[in-house]
Amino acid sequence: MKLDKAARRLSLDPRDPVFYADPYRAYARLHAEAPAVLWEEYGHPVFLAHADVNRLLRDKRFGREILHVATREELGLPEPAAHTPRFDAIDAHSMLEREPPVHTRLRTLVNRAFVSRRVEALRPAIADLAHALVDGFPSGAPFDLLAAYATPIPVRVIARMLGVPEAEAPRLLDWSHRMVAMYAFGRTREVEEDADAAAGAFADFVRGHVAQRRGHPGDDLLSVLVAAEEEGARLSEDELVSTAILLLNAGHEATVHALGNAVRTILETCGATGVDPRALFRDAATTERTVEECLRFDPPLHMFTRYALTDVEESGFSLRKGERIGLVLGATGRDPRANRDPDRFDPDREAPAHTAFGAGIHFCIGAPLARLEMQVALPILFERCPNLALAERPRVRDAYHFHGLETLMVRT
Repeated sequence: MKLDKAARRLSLDPRDPVFYADPYRAYARLHAEAPAVLWEEYGHPVFLAHADVNRLLRDKRFGREILHVATREELGLPEPAAHTPRFDAIDAHSMLEREPPVHTRLRTLVNRAFVSRRVEALRPAIADLAHALVDGFPSGAPFDLLAAYATPIPVRVIARMLGVPEAEAPRLLDWSHRMVAMYAFGRTREVEEDADAAAGAFADFVRGHVAQRRGHPGDDLLSVLVAAEEEGARLSEDELVSTAILLLNAGHEATVHALGNAVRTILETCGATGVDPRALFRDAATTERTVEECLRFDPPLHMFTRYALTDVEESGFSLRKGERIGLVLGATGRDPRANRDPDRFDPDREAPAHTAFGAGIHFCIGAPLARLEMQVALPILFERCPNLALAERPRVRDAYHFHGLETLMVRT
C-alpha cells in the first residue's frame, strides 16, 4: 500500500492477498489520513467515510447509469464488447443498473414481494430449513459450513419466493458465481466469455419458467412479474428476465457471505473472550443487535460505483460527466467518526452505523429478507451446535468487491 497523503493518491492492488484477506487495516489508515482518495488501480476517486458514502449514495448528481444523459461518442466510451452480448443484455435491463424513471417503475413492481408482512411470513420456513440442514451436519469430522449451511438457506429461500424449483439451486449457484465474476478487479477475457455463457443459460432457464407461468400462474414473484408484463408497458420480457436473474443473484450472493463472515466473527471473538455464542441471541432484541453488528463489522459488499451525471466538484476532485467514483461500503462501519472503537466487535453496540445495504433509491430491496435469514439462521446454528468451533483458519476469497470466505471449516 502506497499512500501520498498530500496528493490524496493511493496505490493498492485489490488482488493482493494481504489486502483482500483483511482490508480493514488499510481502511483504518485511510480513515485517519485520506478518507477520500484517488485509487490509482481503479482510476477514480473513492470515498470511505460513513458520512460521505451515505451522502453520495443519495446524491442525484451521481447515478448507476450514464447513457440516459449522454452518448458513447460524447463520453468517448467504446462500443459494447462483441463477446459479451448476453451478459450485456441482462445488465442493460437490470434494476440495479437503471436510474429513474425506469428504476422507479421496476422497483415498484418488485417491492410488493419484499413488504414486511410477506418477508416475515417466511420465518417458519427459514427455521425449518435451518433445522433440517443442521440435522444433516456430519458428526466427528470437520466440514465446510458455507456449503452445508450458509449457502443453501438464501438460495433456496429466494428460489422459493420466485417460484423456481429449489432442486435447481446448484445450477443457479453456478450461473450466479460465473456472472458475478464480471465485477471483479482485473477480470480476463476468459472470465468474460464464461460469464456471457452463464448469462445466456440463465436467461434461457428463466424464459422457460416464464412460459410456464403464462398458462399456470402461481403465488410467487415470477407470476407477479409475468402478470405485469402481460398488462403491457409496465414490464417487458427482457426486463422480466433481468429482474428475475438479479433477484436470484443478489438474493443469495451477499447473504451467503454475510452469514459466513458473521459465523467466523462470532467464533473468533467468543473463542478469544470465552463468551458463549448463545448469549448473543438471548431474545429478539439481542439477536437484532448482533446481526447489525456483524453487518457493520465484516459486511459482504465492499465497493459500489457511481457515474457523475454532470461535470461536478466533489471533495476537491474535479469530475467530468461520465467519470466514476467508488463508494467503499465495506469501510463505513469501521469509520471512527461513526462508530466508537470501530475495530472491536461489540454485539451490545446500540444502533451500529453502516452501509452494508447501501442507501438512497438503490438501497437493497432484499435487506429485510437478508436480515431475517440471519436473525433466524444464526441463533438456530449456535443453539443446535453449542460446541461449534473453527477447524482451520478461514480462507478469504480473491474477490475484493464481494468480501467473503472460500471455505469455513468447522467441527461440532
